Amino acid sequence: MDYKYIEQLLERYWAAETTLEEEGILRTFFSQKDIPAEMMPYRDLFAYETTESENHHLGEDFDARILAMIQEEAPATVKAREISMRQRFMPLFKAAAVVAIILTIGGALQRPWDASWNDPRIEYANSYSLQVDSADVTPMQAENITDSPVDTAKVIPTAVAKD
Repeated sequence: MDYKYIEQLLERYWAAETTLEEEGILRTFFSQKDIPAEMMPYRDLFAYETTESENHHLGEDFDARILAMIQEEAPATVKAREISMRQRFMPLFKAAAVVAIILTIGGALQRPWDASWNDPRIEYANSYSLQVDSADVTPMQAENITDSPVDTAKVIPTAVAKD
């Protein structure tokens, strides 16, 4: 038997070009008992309406059963929970505490860092403090030499500012 027309209808069906009448022809063809083996995989696609409508029916008492199930369930009572302002702002307080801790630790670590930092120009000036041999000192120079270290914070910044 030649099934070229059915094959053409299948090709048009896959391209979504069939009409409702042509799809009805395909359903009628695939609802038959004798179908060629090469078209057997398509049988379930077109015969689903007839097989499903025969197998699954809602009973006459379906509505009554659903209504009974709805009425059986007790209405759920929702108990409202009261939230105080303290509970509401607790995440904000926690975030502020974390920020305060981070800033405190950062400030505490910054102070020793700043204290250990020296201006390289001051260090350079301190390295060349007068180291005078007593034999080479004239009385005029001896008046300017002291045993105490020179306070470079007072002397150098004005000289550095001129640079």
